[in-house]
Amino acid sequence: MDASPIRAPWRVAAAVALVCCAAASCTATAPEDRQDTGATARAVVPMTVGDLQSQYQRVIRQVLPSVVQIQASRELGSGVVYDGEGHIVTNAHVVESEKTFQVTTANSEKPLTARLVFSYPEQDLAVIKLDKVPTGLRAAVFGDSEKVEVGQIVLAMGSPLGLSSSVTQGIVSATGRTVSEVPGGGTGATIANMVQTSAAINPGNSGGALVNLAGQVIGIPTLAAADPELGGSAAPGIGFAIPASMVKTIAGQIVRHGRVTDSGRAALGITARTVVDDRYRPAGVAVVSVRPGGAGDKAGLRPGDTITKVGDRPISTVTSLAEALAADAPGRKTSVTYQRGGTEKTVEVTLGEQ
Repeated sequence: MDASPIRAPWRVAAAVALVCCAAASCTATAPEDRQDTGATARAVVPMTVGDLQSQYQRVIRQVLPSVVQIQASRELGSGVVYDGEGHIVTNAHVVESEKTFQVTTANSEKPLTARLVFSYPEQDLAVIKLDKVPTGLRAAVFGDSEKVEVGQIVLAMGSPLGLSSSVTQGIVSATGRTVSEVPGGGTGATIANMVQTSAAINPGNSGGALVNLAGQVIGIPTLAAADPELGGSAAPGIGFAIPASMVKTIAGQIVRHGRVTDSGRAALGITARTVVDDRYRPAGVAVVSVRPGGAGDKAGLRPGDTITKVGDRPISTVTSLAEALAADAPGRKTSVTYQRGGTEKTVEVTLGEQ
């Protein structure tokens, strides 16, 4: 699925476009109830509206101080306080190529200055750092992406349309989505294992927080769907967030080393372009160049080859190739089927790293 960032004008891609932007089920246990037999049982009762509202408010009070508004010279987005040293994680498409920013916290109207530490467009993540850490700055708690389940209640926090410290509510609609941003609207990244949510995600939410009812950030809202049948306007209830585990992996490396040292993203070590058939339909990915010593080179791929399948996945476009690789990991072995001189061939490839 193609996408473009929510801070950019919404763009149509294929049947559904995406625009860059954006838990726990609730039960309560009653006191133990002693039966006539002496056995002890615990009754589970539904959470009341008042209980749920109180929990929403508790989570908002806990997490919202960790969500900031980021103003670049051309773009407006959100960010999440990563640690007590003033590091803030956001989307790469929010910072673009800029180096300095104005940051407004939930507790202050006075902007703070911040500088770019490192931007990693391949995963649409970046880290900036406050020049001066204000008293009481609170780091967010990031959750475990493996524990995110469909149906969990979530809150999206950020600055949609410049309305700072805004909160919307929804559920986790799906997990494990692989989504590609539309080039020109964002970084063009293909991101795996994204969390799909029904919480409203609007321009300005990019880089904010998708939070469960335990007060944990489970994702960074990044993409929202647009409906081409509605002229590219937002498709309600379809947003996507980069999973917290990936955020911690990338942001942690940037904080420690000032850059990404281990992307965890598989690569063939080639540059490529989409080719079309005689009816102008995408028909594969042509290899333009092969990096010496890379995975493709070692497997025997050469410029002019047209890749049509990776493993069991048909490949018709560069985006479909990126999505196939995003679902895999460096060091793993897979098969690559390609055409060379009218002959179909299949080779085994040990994937490299981006």
